[in-house]
Amino acid sequence: MNKNKGFTLIEVLVATVVLSIGLLGLAALQTNNLKNNQSAYFRSQATQLAYDIADRMRANVTASNSYLSTTMAVTAATQQADCTTVSTTCTPAKMAQNDLYELKSALATALPGGTATIANASGVFTVTVNWDDNHDGAIDNSDPNFQMSFQL
Repeated sequence: MNKNKGFTLIEVLVATVVLSIGLLGLAALQTNNLKNNQSAYFRSQATQLAYDIADRMRANVTASNSYLSTTMAVTAATQQADCTTVSTTCTPAKMAQNDLYELKSALATALPGGTATIANASGVFTVTVNWDDNHDGAIDNSDPNFQMSFQL
């Protein structure tokens, strides 16, 4: 009978170790799930923003070339006061500038490090939205982007 005194304690310790490893695995699974959900949310935001600027361009066809930009042109866009209310002084070019400003503002609030470019190749416009998905402080090839093409 005396030989079995410490055996139960060893069983409890082994069970505690196995349970701890299982809980660590569960925590890692939950962390990975949160990361993937955040990435999916950013992708849906990028999709919405790209389609929004495409709709704005379709509504302002006469100034479609005013939307063409590099990343710098989108970040340099300024709000046009004439175009924030019903006004007869808001020209199509000003409206394009205001639309780019609103895109810039939406990128800043919806996506970390969000940028966008708009290009035209033979009448086919391409909107590309980039963001810092992995939060490393730089937008590079390891970060996803959303790209959509359309015609006016």
